[in-house]
Amino acid sequence: MKKISTTLTVGVLAMAPLAALAADSSDPIVIPVHNWSSQIVMSNVVGQLLEENGNYVEYVTTDSQAVYESVRLGDVTLEMEVWEGAFGASFNAAMEKGGIVDVGDHDAVTREDWWYPMWTKEACPGLPDWKALNDCAAVFATAETGDKGRYLDGPVDWLKHGQERVAALDMDFVVVNAGSAAALWAEIGAAEADKKPIVVFNWTPNFAEAVWPGEFVEFPEWVEGCDKDPSIGPNPDALYDCGNPANGYLKKAAWDGMADKWPSAYSVLEKISFTNPQIAEMAKFVDIDEMEPAEAAEAWLEANKDVWATWLN
Repeated sequence: MKKISTTLTVGVLAMAPLAALAADSSDPIVIPVHNWSSQIVMSNVVGQLLEENGNYVEYVTTDSQAVYESVRLGDVTLEMEVWEGAFGASFNAAMEKGGIVDVGDHDAVTREDWWYPMWTKEACPGLPDWKALNDCAAVFATAETGDKGRYLDGPVDWLKHGQERVAALDMDFVVVNAGSAAALWAEIGAAEADKKPIVVFNWTPNFAEAVWPGEFVEFPEWVEGCDKDPSIGPNPDALYDCGNPANGYLKKAAWDGMADKWPSAYSVLEKISFTNPQIAEMAKFVDIDEMEPAEAAEAWLEANKDVWATWLN
């Protein structure tokens, strides 16, 4: 790995008691990577910081839902992006079983839901209200969906529940799943040329908000239990009849044995906290500047020494 900054790193490490670093196991800290850019780059950023801290790091590709069971069992060591809307249920289920710990929230807040670029509003001026969107469903129709509107959801393994929401709210839309985050960006980019109205799954933080101004669709407000109890929400016979949390958490999680096995690394993990703009910048390096994740992590660390220097032991 390219050194982030030899002078600064040595200076920071020199202030730490050598015993604290020596206490960490020489076994590798296993960091999972998923299938969206910010998580991949952030995982590389953290991995490179832990290497600077004197630890060994390995990366493994894992499913974004099953990873919480893997953390709980100690097969992977930590998870850097626990999104409330997408992964809160899987995270909470793992917490109830034991073996995984909440290592605190990032400063960033999250939102993930149906979204449209601003040019779409010209064709459906009642937006962002979901009922207005449904009234405009024909505007979003394609050969693939017939008379109904087309909504491009996230990949199937992201479990966004678009189909359940369409059914619960009796919407005139057909849900199509994108194969990847890149496919979502390609859809928006392709629609931009002729200002074609589209509605897709999107989230914040990511780079797209800086490239394509847009808005989230406003569904019935999220209420705790909307995804578990049909009586909660406007449709008493269905789940997922509300929007996702508008100000969701973004947490860090770790195997509950990490603090004992790698105490110095765990101390670093506790201190790490990213903001929405910082995470968006990480994603931009990959999605716009076309860097490889490790290269993007190096670039971010080089440009943000004042952010991470105090995190290291």
